[in-house]
Amino acid sequence: MDANAWDQLVGEDDPFVEHGFLSLLERSGSVGRGSGWEPVHVTVWRRKRLVGALPLYLKTHSYGEYIFDWGWADAAMRLGASYYPKLVSMVPVTPVTGRRFLFAPGEDPAALASRLIDGCLEVADSAKVSSIHLLFLNADERAWVARDARLMERLSFQFHWQNEGYETFDQFVGSFRSSMRKKLRKERRIAAEANLSIRKMRGDELGPDCWRTLEHLYRATCRRKGSYPYLTPQFFELAPSALDGSPLVFAAVDEGRIVAASLNFAKGSHLYGRYWGASQRHDMLHFELCYYRLIEHAIEHRMKRFEAGAQGTHKLRRGLMPAPVYSAHWIRHPVLREAVADFLPREAASVRQQIDELSRHGPFRREDGSEPDIRRVSR
Repeated sequence: MDANAWDQLVGEDDPFVEHGFLSLLERSGSVGRGSGWEPVHVTVWRRKRLVGALPLYLKTHSYGEYIFDWGWADAAMRLGASYYPKLVSMVPVTPVTGRRFLFAPGEDPAALASRLIDGCLEVADSAKVSSIHLLFLNADERAWVARDARLMERLSFQFHWQNEGYETFDQFVGSFRSSMRKKLRKERRIAAEANLSIRKMRGDELGPDCWRTLEHLYRATCRRKGSYPYLTPQFFELAPSALDGSPLVFAAVDEGRIVAASLNFAKGSHLYGRYWGASQRHDMLHFELCYYRLIEHAIEHRMKRFEAGAQGTHKLRRGLMPAPVYSAHWIRHPVLREAVADFLPREAASVRQQIDELSRHGPFRREDGSEPDIRRVSR
């Protein structure tokens, strides 16, 4: 696939569906043969011109998705049906909202979305898969899929930071309740007392040595958490020549050596936190490099949203509020499809209740002394 033709379809705020990032995952062996993520991308052509695409993967497991369907797989087994392989559209092991339906300028995106769903269903029949899962859809894509009506909507949530027009980080912190404001400032003060130099580096400033350090920190975190290291060593080896300016690293440096860092990605008005690692333990340094420095960067560059990855209620007290996340699903087996269709509205009601409850415990000042500003929950 021609890289320029593909990137003509990519929006302004999503670095992960660029040809460079997706091909890096494939060339490094992070996805592909043996990984459980086999690329089967769907494309739409107008004569010889690429006008639409959908990143799509044949999956033989449910790891690395973060929209959990293990219960569905278990139900399929009890029905005597195979749940794997299945088809998943998302950026592998990257739980961020973004573009799934890619389209050329001047095209009708809703019409192309239906054409791309047609393509998914054709792949599903040819590969004899159990199901299709379009994960982490943006708001427009949610509407297009609902209009198409062939997939079932699922609701979950993450914690996102939204820019409410802040001019400075101090203004952002000033919107906190007094007790939460004091806790945040204390955390930053403790991190500063480590006497480490904090360095911000964009993609073109990250040489091979820096990427090797980031790999060591990434693997150290995986070992500590007991999680599987999805990114291969080749990912970090190829990254300097494969990625443009979208990587954004905040690194803590001790006597010229990086001892902790967060690897993030930025494009347009959106900022995404991805990986963290440390070779030295310093209290509150994780929060400094993974949240506060990134929020400062977003405010400085007038970015609209910062996503800090999956899960983590600890993000709430630091100003990242619960935000709905949408996915869409097609199930082949009629009994399983009916069970999932019955389950999803009840799950969605529970998720909405969770979002409301968590929002009440956010750090921001209440406008009337009792309830939070609900606008901070909206996307």
